Amino acid sequence: MHAIRLHAFGPAENLRYESIADPVPGPGQVRIVVAASGVHVIDTTLRSGVPAGPLPLPELPTIPGREVAGTVDRVGPDVDETWLGRSVVAHIGAAPGGYAELTLTEVERLQEIPPNLSPAEAVAMIGTGRTALGILQFADMDTDTVAIVMAAAGGIGTLLVQYLRNAGATVIGLAGGPDKVDLVSRNGAHLAVDYLRPDWPDRVRAEYGDRPATLLLGGVGGDTGRAALDLLAKGGQRLVYGFQGGPAEYTEAEMADRGITSRSVLGPQMFERAGGQRNLETRALTEAAAGRLRPAIRNFPLSEAAAAHHALETRATTGKVVLIPGEARTLSGGSCVA
Repeated sequence: MHAIRLHAFGPAENLRYESIADPVPGPGQVRIVVAASGVHVIDTTLRSGVPAGPLPLPELPTIPGREVAGTVDRVGPDVDETWLGRSVVAHIGAAPGGYAELTLTEVERLQEIPPNLSPAEAVAMIGTGRTALGILQFADMDTDTVAIVMAAAGGIGTLLVQYLRNAGATVIGLAGGPDKVDLVSRNGAHLAVDYLRPDWPDRVRAEYGDRPATLLLGGVGGDTGRAALDLLAKGGQRLVYGFQGGPAEYTEAEMADRGITSRSVLGPQMFERAGGQRNLETRALTEAAAGRLRPAIRNFPLSEAAAAHHALETRATTGKVVLIPGEARTLSGGSCVA
């Protein structure tokens, strides 16, 4: 089979497209013929040689990737053979191996792909979709909510905008550059603004000065994060799911003075509140199958994983980045944006 392997930590160019032996499933495992493999920002962090939260650096050489969709073509000992030929998606856990034409995972990690979802859509929902729904568990919202979604053109941001709009909230989406702003607007945001323009907070105030934001969702710090916090009403809520651009320059005393609650929502508490990781995954797939959530996807050929990493690191992508093995490499550069 072909796979992407990393022999030395460092830049994206260290990812190599190589031919290696086919893996063989062991007890309790299945082998998946991969149709789509998700690329996560954590993959880029680990590739560069920096541990990512609870995930240690892998032993080298390694095949990155933890989100896969495809068809079961082989089962290990003691695994029900009725899995053979079924279309499945899985988050394969701490052990990577997703950037490949074939991969292994434990049978209990499998979720069947609903018939009206593509493998790429299923991959987007098993990781990014479950995270978006996990974040929203902590949101205090109703039809009077005015929500600011940072990085609204990204994979998570796209789904947050859709969910909030469906829930009756007023949604303000922030994105960098006119093309991304246009995507956010078409995705359903009531107001989409370009945070690269210095006057973007003034535009928000001009449109919603009489209804200041009550909910802020994002992980962008620095000047943009500070400006977004300035737009949050007294007693507002901020949910944080990572930082880019440095921490927002608000002290705890300033937050307390304005009655703003701030909470980092990634980690075990997300799954505990949902009743487990699998429950979030199932719900994410169900929401997509019902058409209530529609992931935005950017496809790259498996052989161009280095280009996919580079695009993700330079924030040149919209939606979920997905690697496609084999003949589907003709889809490179395409997108599906709701």
